[in-house]
Amino acid sequence: MPALILVAASGLAREVIVSTRSTGTHVVVGFLDDDPALRGTIISGVPVLGPIADAVRYPGAQFVLCAGKGSVRERIALQLEDLGVHDSSYATVIDPTAVVPPGSAVGEGSILLAHVVLTADVRVGRHVVAMPHVTLTHDDVLADFATLAAGVSLGGGVRIGRGAYLGMNASVRERCTIGAGTTVGMGAAVVHNVPDGETWVGVPARSLERHEEIDVANLEVGRMV
Repeated sequence: MPALILVAASGLAREVIVSTRSTGTHVVVGFLDDDPALRGTIISGVPVLGPIADAVRYPGAQFVLCAGKGSVRERIALQLEDLGVHDSSYATVIDPTAVVPPGSAVGEGSILLAHVVLTADVRVGRHVVAMPHVTLTHDDVLADFATLAAGVSLGGGVRIGRGAYLGMNASVRERCTIGAGTTVGMGAAVVHNVPDGETWVGVPARSLERHEEIDVANLEVGRMV
């Protein structure tokens, strides 16, 4: 079985260990993490081998980026690319309980945890993370470095932008687009397209920035009255 190194000693990394032990497709041999306090420690039976730059010491290994935040995974990917670690060096982790039918595709370095379901013709980019019980329905497209927390549900034909984050149990109506770098709050119900870089919350979901503008305007009106 190929040796697998987890980059970033996070909670997500420990979940990846559970999945890989279930699948038996890889042997997790260690973590790489830039926190000096972790150096030489053991996490879930796996040693922290050294900093991220030590990836060059393991030319035969495969890697998975386990930082929970998409922007951090992207930054690490760029760092590793400078060190000569390219797409062919990344493993894709798919829990044995996940459903990935023929006609769907999952990119290099992506992680699909327990009971994730892709229904039909779903496209998942590189270094995407889908936490347990995420549902991706027909024709959804997830760009690189997107993160979907536990219980997220997407209607058909949804587009998720690069590095977007969807909180636990958020849902998105069919054919909506979530912009790059956008955050959707826990339990939010998105029924309209969401622009790049915004934070949307609530049911139905609205821009958090606009909520704050309304609150300030109401406060000023109250003072005048």
